[in-house]
Amino acid sequence: MIVKCSLPVETMSLKEIDAAVAACIGSGGNLYEVDHEAIERLRPTHILTQALCQVCAPSGGEIARALSAAPSKPQIMKSRGFTLIELLVVIGIIAMLAAMLFTVLAKATSSARRAQCTNNLRQLGLATQLYWSDNDGNCFNYLYAPRDGGQAYWFGWIGPGPEGKRSFDLSVGRLFPYLAGSDVRLCPALDWRSSRFKLKGTNIVWSYGYNYYLSTGPSQPSINCNRISQPTDIALFADAAQVNDFQAPASHTNPMLEEWYYIDNSVDYPNGHFRHGKKANVTFCDGHVAMESIVQGSLDQRLPNQFVGRLRPEILTLP
Repeated sequence: MIVKCSLPVETMSLKEIDAAVAACIGSGGNLYEVDHEAIERLRPTHILTQALCQVCAPSGGEIARALSAAPSKPQIMKSRGFTLIELLVVIGIIAMLAAMLFTVLAKATSSARRAQCTNNLRQLGLATQLYWSDNDGNCFNYLYAPRDGGQAYWFGWIGPGPEGKRSFDLSVGRLFPYLAGSDVRLCPALDWRSSRFKLKGTNIVWSYGYNYYLSTGPSQPSINCNRISQPTDIALFADAAQVNDFQAPASHTNPMLEEWYYIDNSVDYPNGHFRHGKKANVTFCDGHVAMESIVQGSLDQRLPNQFVGRLRPEILTLP
């Protein structure tokens, strides 16, 4: 107890208690004692005095003075930790939210790449129409005469040497004057930094393929765009790539994806690249861009996860 009677009432009779109380009051003494050591140790917020009679009970002021005199002590609050089940629930919720966020971000990234690719192909279509306008409607060929030890193509020149180390020059390409050296030639969805990708030059050269059936041989007259009776149905450029298993560093046991510069109906080595959610972007001869699905059964099984296959033959060949 913090407050207790100062008289040994347990051993006194009622008459003795009355006499002792009267004597103590008459002399101005105290009938109670405050245990200051207990107050300092316990710092109570309430003090109960039911064990004392009304005469012996101390006043509220006395108790307040005793409490204020005791030095303050820091109060330590014990908090309850997580249970294992609660911790597992929290971890599960965080993992679920992270998975949802990852899916949303992946879809957003894929959509942004597809949109940029669409814009690239639209620019290539416009550049080709400008070329037609400047060249009496004649289409450019896929391949041109060799020069400076290398090979000239519709997009530029690639020098001699081993794969991945060949120099190249895009400034001699047929569309270069209309593209002002921009990077519309590069599709952001083509992962050319992958270890499974085989570069031809010292860097990535071109991401899109030209419709091979709009091209003729070196000694033959060019195809005129007026021959394209249905320009909305004939492809001009498309997402292109090929699986190479015959040219180092690729091999039959180590097939690799490589950039490819034309699209045709090849069966053994298809060259449509369905890299946008298993679909390919295609620019048609009228300038519009649309998505095409892979021809059923044409997926190149050498690298099936790269989604290389054939485009519909009816959008490639002229009637």
